Amino acid sequence: MSKVPTVTLNDGTEMPQLGFGVWQVPDGEAPAVVMAALESGYRKIDTASAYYNEMGTGKGIAASGIPRDQIFVTTKVWNADHGYDSTLRAFDESLEKLGLDYVDLYLIHWPVPVKDQYVETYKALERIHAGGQARSIGVSNFLREHLDRLAEAANVVPAVNQIELHPRHQRAEERALHAERGIITEAWSPLGSGRGLLDSPAIAQIARKHGRSCAQAVLRWHLQLGHVVIPKSADPERIAENIDIFDFALDEDDMAAFAALEEAKPWGKPK
Repeated sequence: MSKVPTVTLNDGTEMPQLGFGVWQVPDGEAPAVVMAALESGYRKIDTASAYYNEMGTGKGIAASGIPRDQIFVTTKVWNADHGYDSTLRAFDESLEKLGLDYVDLYLIHWPVPVKDQYVETYKALERIHAGGQARSIGVSNFLREHLDRLAEAANVVPAVNQIELHPRHQRAEERALHAERGIITEAWSPLGSGRGLLDSPAIAQIARKHGRSCAQAVLRWHLQLGHVVIPKSADPERIAENIDIFDFALDEDDMAAFAALEEAKPWGKPK
């Protein structure tokens, strides 16, 4: 049994608060990496069409022997497939590659406002959701203006907005907006994607205080703020380490030290 707590989405679905991301994992390596994550206790796997590893991810899920209803699977429609009919086709292709009958969460990967098709793309997600092939639907990298437009045009409130979020880009305004609208905030790049965040002296001090790694301290910060997180690693030891964060807690001084790391500098590029 997984020891990871869950959050309840606005449609009543339970989603693990800590999951495993497979961004930049080559398709050929994905089966072994996904199996290692599942063996370590992860029950949420996050992939995307644009990662080009849905097939390997699906093989890892199948080979794990864990019942399908115990694994929460997320994938995403890519920018080139925006539009109603093309999104439906892209979703069918993703299901086929994953070897699954349904996904637990289907997201629009980026709003791509220059194409101005994210509303009709979301309408396709609503159809997929109504047909039961995606238990929940949501978005990724959407800003207030994109969410406002969906609120006017859509029938289903996004269950999740997956955004870049880490101690140097904490996005308090976006998190407050999500909470107000019943949207779960999910953090991609929760550890800063190797850009020096884990070398922070402040984080190192917190980690030493609790006898933990810097990555564990950062992931614990996310959880205590209520974020859903999807750290990625291909190293079995790191994979196991990143999920071993449920037997300690940060105190008020620790949380204040993390708050002081805010730089409001995103590293991802809007699309």
